[in-house]
Amino acid sequence: MEAEKMDENEWRYHGEGNKSLVVSHRKRCIVLRFLKFPPNRSKTPEEIFHQLENIVHFGKHIMKQFFGEKYVHYGEVVHLSLDFVRQLCLKIQSERPESRCDKDMDALSGYAMCLPNLTRLHFAEHRPILCVEIKPKCGFLPFSSHVSQEVKQKVCRYCMHQHLKVAKGKWKRPSKYCPLDLFSGNKQRMHFALRSLLQEAQNNLKIFKNGELIYGCKDEDSLSDLSELARHLKPFFFPSNGLVSGPHCTRTILKELIHIITMTVLSSTEDCKAGDMKTVPTSQGRSYCEASAFTKELIRNGKNKMETSGLPRDCLLYKTLQVQMLDLLDIEGIYPLYNRVEQYLEEFPEERNALQIDGPYNESFYEKLLDLSTEDDGTVEYALRKVQQYRAAMTAKDCSIMIALSPCLQDECSEQRLVVPTSKSRFTFSLSVLDLDLKPYESIHHQYRLDEKIVNYYLKNTQAKDDSVMNSLLKENENCTLVLHKM
Repeated sequence: MEAEKMDENEWRYHGEGNKSLVVSHRKRCIVLRFLKFPPNRSKTPEEIFHQLENIVHFGKHIMKQFFGEKYVHYGEVVHLSLDFVRQLCLKIQSERPESRCDKDMDALSGYAMCLPNLTRLHFAEHRPILCVEIKPKCGFLPFSSHVSQEVKQKVCRYCMHQHLKVAKGKWKRPSKYCPLDLFSGNKQRMHFALRSLLQEAQNNLKIFKNGELIYGCKDEDSLSDLSELARHLKPFFFPSNGLVSGPHCTRTILKELIHIITMTVLSSTEDCKAGDMKTVPTSQGRSYCEASAFTKELIRNGKNKMETSGLPRDCLLYKTLQVQMLDLLDIEGIYPLYNRVEQYLEEFPEERNALQIDGPYNESFYEKLLDLSTEDDGTVEYALRKVQQYRAAMTAKDCSIMIALSPCLQDECSEQRLVVPTSKSRFTFSLSVLDLDLKPYESIHHQYRLDEKIVNYYLKNTQAKDDSVMNSLLKENENCTLVLHKM
């Protein structure tokens, strides 16, 4: 990438999160990722370079080991001309959502990350491309003895958090999606989970067509018309146009989409070290969530046995779950260990670098993540090892899976490409994992407080509903008149 020849008009706004902003090239399959900071930030270019380099190294030396080389794209740090960055910053400002403008794109250091554009297939650049981005969230219930509230071992974090998010006005209504259904490996439950995501995408599902967002939540702008989505998808799944329009057509197309997503996330992928991780098996905890709409429907129909097929050991969902399960102690078990490390650092602040809290993320750091013993010997080393495992697990709980699909004719599909069939067409596809920045060490205190808040609000809210139901039943009973008939 030649920094001197770069033209801001060749780039367009792609999206942003809380910590970074992404622009994509109009013709090439690449994106630039810039860090974001509050207007009064005081980081030097050297500090920004170091932060970006850490992100690259964590992807390259840690997450690539867990997921496999094909699925982790860590990119590289590039230095750009300040004039180009400033012009680009001015050009895209009007396209940024208002809710994200509390932080500015870094236009002072000249550093950014260059990455492949995962909404495109690099081997099918000139074909129509469909891309589905799913943020699956945490796929298991905590099994740690440190958990103080029984509800956490019955209801998943995602379903509990929905109550608080709706109350705070983040979302208008709760989603019926439950991560435990998606991670179950049971196709009926997976289909239900994906259908729920389509009905209420929130920020857990986005669909792109040729790199453009056509469905999902883009901050305050929500593209959530299912019939409009079906119109976009129809040429992909039914190229002969033999399907009539209307609700039946929409249902049929969405059914095809759900089928293809399920097939791809369960597909076999390359061998990697994650498959050999000896984590605690999911069977130690409950395999279903009591708040899941799927579970409730089963119980309503008098079925108390939940079918769990389990995930194929080499599929991407399984690998994701394995990294998530590095959280062996739950935040309630981690927080006292975090305080032990904090106390040590107060006494010996010069030891922070030696403890590798802020990197370097290398082979030695990776090896420590694989030590899954939970026998506390009272040392700072043990405490820090569990804290670092928790940070890696939280990263996997917040990652996104990107599925890029392109239709292919039978004679065009190479044996070297991954291919998935649908009823009327065949797709070549690629899978990637993104949003793999290591969660900050400093966020652990916030995570502990947030966990308390989520659980307490859920208990209070569900108790209030239970009381309301009980009161209405009592009222009905009060109004009942008992009539006795002579025999």
